Amino acid sequence: MKQLLIAWHSRTGAARQMAEAAARGAAAAATQLHQADELHVEMRRAADVDADVILASHGFLFCAPENLASLSGEMKECFDRNYYAVLDRIQGRPYACAISAGSDGTGAARQVDRICTGWRLKAVAPALIVNLGAQSAQQILADKVVPQADLDRCEELGGLIAALVLTGG
Repeated sequence: MKQLLIAWHSRTGAARQMAEAAARGAAAAATQLHQADELHVEMRRAADVDADVILASHGFLFCAPENLASLSGEMKECFDRNYYAVLDRIQGRPYACAISAGSDGTGAARQVDRICTGWRLKAVAPALIVNLGAQSAQQILADKVVPQADLDRCEELGGLIAALVLTGG
């Protein structure tokens, strides 16, 4: 059994919706490959991710918001808490990231990429950034609804990483 870890953090619901869409895409890809019984998608909030679940996973998708041009604190803390416990033990495994943002998203994506480079993970796609256009304090703090077209892109990303985990690609 192969395991895909989808680690997520969300305050306003956008990154959670993106993670859920990726999980649907991963399950659909496993079914299309006739390997549904060979993939376990482990979806965990970043605060609940520990070294054991990282070590047990064959691939990773990190979904989080960008806050003030940086990765959200809970996701960054997840990386901080687990970094050295898995260092030199997960190299070569595939990963991708999905970032929800108000206007940019590249700062958070760069942070994920730098951390994953340190872990020597293999990026399988460019960061998927969903810009929701939230610019005022009220818009930024409001619950979000991710457009279907963006959720479709998240499903595709989940499918891609699941297929790579299953095929060893």
